[in-house]
Amino acid sequence: MSSRSVCHRGLAVLLSLAVLPLATAPAVLAQTRPAERPAAPAAPPAPSSQAILRALEDAFVAVADRATPSVVNVSVKLKPEAMQEDQPSPEMEERFRQFFGPELFERFFRKRSPREEGRAAGSGVIVDPRGFVLTNNHVVENATAIEVRLSDDRKFQATLVGRDTRTDLAVLKVESPSPLPVAELGDSDALRVGQWVIAIGNPFGLDRTVTAGIVSATGRTHVGVATYEAFIQTDASINPGNSGGPLLNLDGRVVGINTAIVSSGQGIGFAIPITMARDIMTQLIARGRVVRGWLGVVIQDLTPELAAGFGVKEDAGVLVSEVMKDGPAAGAGLRPGDIIGEFNGVPVKDVTDLQKRVAAVEPGRAVPMTVTRDRKAVPLTVTVGEQPSDEAAAAEEDRVLGLTVEPLTPDTARENRLAVRQGLLVTDVDPGSPGAEAGIRPGDAIVEVNRQPVSDVAALQRVVAGLQPGQSVPVYLQRGGGRAEYVMLTAPRP
Repeated sequence: MSSRSVCHRGLAVLLSLAVLPLATAPAVLAQTRPAERPAAPAAPPAPSSQAILRALEDAFVAVADRATPSVVNVSVKLKPEAMQEDQPSPEMEERFRQFFGPELFERFFRKRSPREEGRAAGSGVIVDPRGFVLTNNHVVENATAIEVRLSDDRKFQATLVGRDTRTDLAVLKVESPSPLPVAELGDSDALRVGQWVIAIGNPFGLDRTVTAGIVSATGRTHVGVATYEAFIQTDASINPGNSGGPLLNLDGRVVGINTAIVSSGQGIGFAIPITMARDIMTQLIARGRVVRGWLGVVIQDLTPELAAGFGVKEDAGVLVSEVMKDGPAAGAGLRPGDIIGEFNGVPVKDVTDLQKRVAAVEPGRAVPMTVTRDRKAVPLTVTVGEQPSDEAAAAEEDRVLGLTVEPLTPDTARENRLAVRQGLLVTDVDPGSPGAEAGIRPGDAIVEVNRQPVSDVAALQRVVAGLQPGQSVPVYLQRGGGRAEYVMLTAPRP
């Protein structure tokens, strides 16, 4: 082998050895110089528990600072008859005294002599720079004079713009020479269960009390407070005097009007959604009243027993128990015993669902509906009418199963020689009606129906609506002279 060949082989080996480190450089560097790898981005530090609580605290404080000036104290002078009706029984007085203590009892619950001026108080919220105040109907319904006091101690005599008993809302108006603080209205439809909310009001006369909680439920019905219910349920503390005050979200916007509590429990309060309240307020300001659609029927939910009796499923709709003479439903051919399954092309869920949907229809509009009659689907078209005023409706609603009744008062109890103070006084009985067949007479006081106390017409209607056709239930009466007696009342068949 020549020296030139050896030289060429040596150069080839050196070149191959020189290439090897270049091909394996990344792997070698990775094993020998880990400090030179690109550093991963550092994770952000977790917020401390104290920082989270501080942020929540700041949010509560900001809402209170922002909304409190628009929350007002509503003080009303009561009608004399309202004072008499609102007097608690001796047993209730003793419970109040034990629960609240002698000092608070004497301040808020003591009986007043006839010469003393009866007053009551609630809350409200200024929702319009023109001076409109939103509150509850039950705060002002028995008022002869209304005073509104702001957080800066300014006082105004308020006028009643309008009120709506069916949603328990009212609108007041105050005149101020200087600008008024106004609350911003939010969107209650966007509320979620578990969301933080804040209530502001004047419970037991304690001005501008702020409490916090969460949304426990939305769209709550069958509370028994109003005709049209879709309440926000919350565990934010709501007490007597909070009525009419705002429920706010963490942005400081009003999402509800505080209305009621469950007195037998804790952490269960209800507020009217602001979307509903806004619509009612707009109508009250524009017209002084609320216009709603009306069918002219009495309806009830289908129980499993009723559904089986009519040969339909339990979710088939709502049962028509009465059709009012000359009403829109009567003109459309609706009959007692029909089951309304669809209204305006949408299935009917329950009584509350149908009530709200009919009320939202503009009077005079023709709407298709489907009913089940004798187990067959029957299409109908009804021209929706305008719901009668509260006064006209009250006159109609006071008649139940042929009985005309009214809440018992101390005066009417004395006039009819009745010892009871709670119940319904029968003022008239239709001949041949279920009430007449049961032996109920004018001057009787209905105390219980089917073992359930009835102290107002709504309570009697609820009990009667729950009866099956042909069902007989005991009615506890007190007759003139204090004689108590049971009679059997039978619900009519369709």
